[in-house]
Amino acid sequence: MRESLRKGNEMEGNKMGLSRRNFLKGASLAAIGAAAATSLGGCASSDSSADWMPSKWDFETDVLVIGYGGAGLWAAVTAKDEGSSDVLVLEKAPSRGGGNSSINMGEYTWIDDVDEAVKYITGFTKGHTPEEIARAWAEECYNNMDYCDHWGVKTEKKKGTNASGGTSSCEYPWIDGAKAMHVCSFGDATKGGNEGWHTLDQARADLGIEVKFSCHDETLIQNPETKEIVGAYTYIGDDGTQYAIKARKGVIMTTGGFEFNDELKNTYCKCYPMNGFYGWPFNTGDGIKMAQLVGAGVAGMHTVAGNAPYLPDVPPINQFSGPDELKQGRCALAQPWLWVDHTGRRFFNESRGSVFVDVYNAMTSAGGVLYTIFDQAKMDQMIQKGAVLPFNAIVLAGVPLKALPKTWEIGMERGWAFKADTIEELAQQIGVPPENLVDTMKKVNKYAEDGVDPDFGRKKEHLVKFDMQKGPYYALKGIRAFFLTLGGVTVTPNFEAKNPQGDVIRNLYVVGQDIGGLYDSSYDLRCEGSASSFAMTSGRVAAEHAIKQIEEGK
Repeated sequence: MRESLRKGNEMEGNKMGLSRRNFLKGASLAAIGAAAATSLGGCASSDSSADWMPSKWDFETDVLVIGYGGAGLWAAVTAKDEGSSDVLVLEKAPSRGGGNSSINMGEYTWIDDVDEAVKYITGFTKGHTPEEIARAWAEECYNNMDYCDHWGVKTEKKKGTNASGGTSSCEYPWIDGAKAMHVCSFGDATKGGNEGWHTLDQARADLGIEVKFSCHDETLIQNPETKEIVGAYTYIGDDGTQYAIKARKGVIMTTGGFEFNDELKNTYCKCYPMNGFYGWPFNTGDGIKMAQLVGAGVAGMHTVAGNAPYLPDVPPINQFSGPDELKQGRCALAQPWLWVDHTGRRFFNESRGSVFVDVYNAMTSAGGVLYTIFDQAKMDQMIQKGAVLPFNAIVLAGVPLKALPKTWEIGMERGWAFKADTIEELAQQIGVPPENLVDTMKKVNKYAEDGVDPDFGRKKEHLVKFDMQKGPYYALKGIRAFFLTLGGVTVTPNFEAKNPQGDVIRNLYVVGQDIGGLYDSSYDLRCEGSASSFAMTSGRVAAEHAIKQIEEGK
């Protein structure tokens, strides 16, 4: 299928995008295992008289990758495969990398028509995403499956569906170009991104690419006259020694966002403080700050990736990959029966419960909290027959939620699950006016009888009546979660850092979550896997360009 697409692309005047330079020119994975690792330690060179230059280099490499998340890993293996003799990776974490790429849902975006995809991306963000950045992403997105195959990363194409089994890859299929966007998963989607990450990490090891862990407090080394980046300083561990690393062909910055930097969040994120950020705890904005110190501009620093709903007092990642009582509880939270805000009134179309960003936006407008209401019949239905709406590929529709009694046991102890004999008592427990909750439930019962929801357009099959006379009644509290910061460094289509005037800072590349301007204010473009895809593609493009520049003598 992919070969036929590529041939069609050539015949149609590159409508669907070109393969990147000498696509996959490196040796096969079988040959990679025989590659010898090249030691990078102790490569001291002669002293320099320049004040800004280190007296000696502790390490030398062709390409230096700072940060070992998904974008960094793809950058490293691509640089090696494209012809770099040496690649060195620095990672802040003490023992392993991965970043958000290793703890996400394990989905990535694949497109089959570049021009149409660009229309969708720029249309979705209402023109706020620079077209050249959208095109750079889309062109390389076209090759995602081929690169996964090359490195032995198992994938599953879900063309025409999203990861939750929906009928379209995009939640907004009416936007021009949406049909070009498709969702793939790294192997078993229920295992998240960790499966794909470990496969590629093994390829990295087979290539002999060294990763140094516990690296921190890096600063870039810049020629003050040419503004070219020639390397970086770093500390490794706690011995207090600063090491100078020469990067002959470029530095690729990929340290993630600033989810865990309170100073930056207070400075840029106007909606902060929030109900917490979740994700890779080493994402503290190091790369963005390093780039700014050498003159890079930034964009979109106020934007965050909002996601909802989630159970309170439980990290969202535990609701993705934790015990059944948490995963099933999160699934129950988003079922399409009845959602009310802090006033006891509806505020959104419950049939959209699987569209996380839309739910987040609605909850933000409604005060940031929702309560999902059940009667005994609906509770029994979920336990015995399963959910109506899935929770991604984590909890599928129609699978009995046998762990829900345990969910309520935990939630009632921690204050986010409720049970009462009467509607009025339940309202008092969740803190909403009892008369409002009773009135709301009577209203949705009337809508169920009529088969029409005139307020929010809930699907007819989701309009079911509540027993108003006999309890018990149940409620789950939901809050918003914030996964990522979306702002970062401004870049060229080759992911070279730019200063505020638009000039390139030579030999500095910024990829993945460290860049700004891709999403505007709406995370994931309403096509699952776009963030993972962008990590994959931006890392590859930056590495390829770094190697190409040197080969061309630039």
